[in-house]
Amino acid sequence: MGMISIFSIIVLPLLLLTLSFITFINGGIIPTTLDGPFKPITVPLDKSFRGNAVDLPESDPRVQRYVEGFEPEQISVSLSSTYDSVWISWITGEFQIGEEISPLDPDSVDSIVFFGVYGYPLTEQATGYSLVYNQLYSFEGLQNYTSGIIHHVRLTGLRPNTLYQYQCGDPQQGMSNLYYFKTMPVSGPKSYPSRIAVVGDLGLTYNTTSTVEHLTSNHPDLILLVGDITYANLYLTNGTGADCYSCSFPQTPIHETYQPRWDYWGRYMEPLISKVPIMLVEGNHDIEQQAENQVFAAYSSRFAFPSEESGSSSTLYYSFNAGGVHFIMLGAYVAYDETSDQYKWLEDDLASVDREVTPWLVASWHAPWYNTYTAHYREAECMRVAMEDLLYKYRVDIVFNGHVHAYERLNRVYNYSLDPCGPVYIAVGDGGNREKMAVTHADEPGNCPEPSKTPDKYMGGFCAFNFTTGPAAGKFCWDEQPEYSAYRESSFGHGILEVKNETHALWTWHRNRDLYRVSGDVIYIVREPEKCPVGQEPNM
Repeated sequence: MGMISIFSIIVLPLLLLTLSFITFINGGIIPTTLDGPFKPITVPLDKSFRGNAVDLPESDPRVQRYVEGFEPEQISVSLSSTYDSVWISWITGEFQIGEEISPLDPDSVDSIVFFGVYGYPLTEQATGYSLVYNQLYSFEGLQNYTSGIIHHVRLTGLRPNTLYQYQCGDPQQGMSNLYYFKTMPVSGPKSYPSRIAVVGDLGLTYNTTSTVEHLTSNHPDLILLVGDITYANLYLTNGTGADCYSCSFPQTPIHETYQPRWDYWGRYMEPLISKVPIMLVEGNHDIEQQAENQVFAAYSSRFAFPSEESGSSSTLYYSFNAGGVHFIMLGAYVAYDETSDQYKWLEDDLASVDREVTPWLVASWHAPWYNTYTAHYREAECMRVAMEDLLYKYRVDIVFNGHVHAYERLNRVYNYSLDPCGPVYIAVGDGGNREKMAVTHADEPGNCPEPSKTPDKYMGGFCAFNFTTGPAAGKFCWDEQPEYSAYRESSFGHGILEVKNETHALWTWHRNRDLYRVSGDVIYIVREPEKCPVGQEPNM
């Protein structure tokens, strides 16, 4: 690794942090949530820039296999639950697709990582486990898939906020090049990652490449991907794709998926996520039902999750610390009612958080509870009804969602009412996927959905009724942009969270079409723990 790489990992983030304060001084005062609630803003749709929501073809050099034999590819880093441990994941061997497939033997290749502090020999060694997964269909003519050998190795005993270098693979069959990653700071009230990138509904289009390039230019220490990763399920098993699966393929006996798109995504993303840890949560496009009603096979197999370390029994929900921030990743597509394992786990996890150590509490899941676009309007209402009181009780500070292919930031809200102690909800489902942009709003004439059509098709249930209080009482939708919606805009992009101290965090949202250092939306999110102590009931 050359001096340019070290500069980008250590020196440049500090320089950018300084520049952000220069911008603050020269560009005027950045608003804070203490100035809110803000009057709702809708940025008019820019019809001149629709982006290039076309998938990268398999012929693109960035998605083609570049290794031979059982050399590692699709390398990624993810965090464990605390700073002193990370996961390294990779794939060896080639996938197979066809009516007849023969899975590789996971035991035929070792899972080994050699690592050490940057600038010193790779004196440490860790071993892990390996697996293959299959995507199988019982219908004639559909092609089955079996993955390469997927390896997951957990490194332990790491120092906080330290640059490490590593190689992964099997010494007998091929090792990777030298890669590096930086550990998270130790958990504490004055210790935070410099920059956390947040993106959703990414896919693998030319818009995706623009998002990733912009995101990379902001030099994050950590990436949150809030569901809908590859959009492989917009394809038939023969590789034929469409922007709208149900529109183009209404007669298929099961919702098909073209699994090689996961491999293409892993190859394209490797230059970034082999160095910067990525933490994911599942979306609806990651369900991928197959024979015997199996779901989430690719999602759960290809990535390592700190589920066991955080007391979860599922890859679909877990938690972890990054410095003084405790992140909770929830599953919108697994049971969440009060009798569910997820609810019980969430209650225990929230109760165990020490806000003296991790003052910030950030939650993330795919489908937003609060959304004023027509697309997916009030779709996750049953999840909100089940879990909102729990998040409010324990004073979650920020919630990140995806699903809706646009950007929206809310005023602090609880139960559809403005509440100074409610979380700040931010939807960033505008990563660039093939399904294109959400552009209509439920409060516009003729755009309010029929209530019966709003429940999530996978989870079922009906919990969205007409509002009983406030300006929209007796109606299913508002007649104007709701007061809890502070800012909304239909544009592709990503966000950056910079936690400054125990009470202040800078949030910036960056449009793809803008210059790299231009922010589309910027605000300081301010915690008020004295005003909003844990356990206080809502002001209803």
